[in-house]
Amino acid sequence: MGVLGGLLLIVAIVLFFVQRHYRLKLRSLKLATSSTTADLHYLQQQVAQEIGSGSLREYVKVSGQIVADQPLISALKQVPCVHYRMRVSREYEEDVSETDSEGHTRWRTERRSTTISSNSQTIPFRLRDRYGEIEVDPRGADIETIQVLDEFRPANNTARLAFGSFQVNVGSLTFGSGNTIGYRYQEWITPVDRQVLVVGMASDQTGTLRIERPTAKRQKFFVSLKPEDSLSQDTSRAVLYSTTGAAACGGLGVLLILLALL
Repeated sequence: MGVLGGLLLIVAIVLFFVQRHYRLKLRSLKLATSSTTADLHYLQQQVAQEIGSGSLREYVKVSGQIVADQPLISALKQVPCVHYRMRVSREYEEDVSETDSEGHTRWRTERRSTTISSNSQTIPFRLRDRYGEIEVDPRGADIETIQVLDEFRPANNTARLAFGSFQVNVGSLTFGSGNTIGYRYQEWITPVDRQVLVVGMASDQTGTLRIERPTAKRQKFFVSLKPEDSLSQDTSRAVLYSTTGAAACGGLGVLLILLALL
């Protein structure tokens, strides 16, 4: 019981940090000033007249469409986007042993997976609403994606793996034990022309008005594919579930540890 109690306490700690993350995100969503691109361009002019150009620092949330004249092309699916991440995994079978309480050893075959390649790329883009456009520098942002690829290809005798622009010589890879079954290709993107909600700091310190990573530590920077109402509801539920889970796992873990000590 003590071991199980310890595991539950670890889960409780993890859930505590999860709820902390979502609570801060929800707080940031509520604190950010709802703005249009026209509002921000007007505010830039007002601040420049009062205290000088390059002085604008405003925590905002803006909804609009992703626009990119030269978008990224995702590595695997070859889809136009402004952000992607990809992963190629080797799936294999391996014999593992387990010993029961009577000392008998049994063997069974497990299917396992290991990543052989992963990558992500992000580029700046423009956010367009019905009033105009504003630049977005997404470096450091939590960017929401959609999965566009999850494909398994059985292993064959080819010496090269190729999918989209991804290529690798199998001979250059170092595999551990186990019999290779095949390879799984996965990719997630933030597509162009998609409606998004951007929460970040509007600034013109570089001479160009743009939304970028806030300087304040407790102000989150994120790009969401969900409208504000939906995002607020989902984040509130995540806070509730993770808080409840942390309390339940923590309480049960402490109880089991105490029982084990008696």
